[in-house]
Amino acid sequence: MPRKRFGQHFLEPVWVDKVVQAIAPTADELFLEVGPGLGALTRPLSARARHVVAIEIDRDLAAGLRADIGANLTVMTGDVLEMSPADLVRPFGRALDEASLRVVGNLPYNVASPILFRLVGLYEGGLPIRDAVVMVQLEVANRIVSAPQTRDYGVLSVQLRHVADTSRVLILPPGAFRPAPKVTSALIQLRFHPPDPPVRSLRGMRALVRLLFAQRRKMMLNALTSALEAPRGAAADVLGRAGIDGSRRPETLLIAEFARLSDVIEGTTHVNLMNVRS
Repeated sequence: MPRKRFGQHFLEPVWVDKVVQAIAPTADELFLEVGPGLGALTRPLSARARHVVAIEIDRDLAAGLRADIGANLTVMTGDVLEMSPADLVRPFGRALDEASLRVVGNLPYNVASPILFRLVGLYEGGLPIRDAVVMVQLEVANRIVSAPQTRDYGVLSVQLRHVADTSRVLILPPGAFRPAPKVTSALIQLRFHPPDPPVRSLRGMRALVRLLFAQRRKMMLNALTSALEAPRGAAADVLGRAGIDGSRRPETLLIAEFARLSDVIEGTTHVNLMNVRS
């Protein structure tokens, strides 16, 4: 039975082929699957891919998958948010040096964003993740692919798209899962790449983005003055050197503008940078 505390909604068989076709696995690829559940995706993926490592937090479900484990399927019990990078990829061995690593999964709604940020951290930490094709709540998918000056544009949009090309691949109605959730879901793809544009400090930029979007409807001059806890004149100087009009709002800034502003702040000595990095 699905366990509510793990946010379990299992993919119905009629939708499995559609999702697998969208993932398009090949025989030379390695897959890290987050939350395999009953194995609806695990089995067809392992039949097509070089090796699948499935991370399942539910001990009972993990045991069920191990009962019919194949030579190219490894099931691990644990929380992907807590497992070390070395533990996550150890079953791949030397194959990781030769093949593409892809991530798939039906992410629990309550931890989808933390898992996405975890994947970004793993990529930036050196794991050769080519892409992630995962199911999330449609609302989350819309936030990821949204454009500036739209209601959905925010922290998730900027931070993920700074390091990945994102697309919404497939819409899944509530009936695609058992039990049916109360919301519509979407399959999204993130194709990872080095930060574009590069910045002096990823940590500093991400903290800045969080602070500014907490005040998304304020004018940039007021929002930045508050975020930096700096004199209004210092904030105006930073904005001027970044080429950003202080009357704009944070929700209108492009990713490149957040990056440029972050770099200016990194090179500025008369504002309190610790607040941005917190």
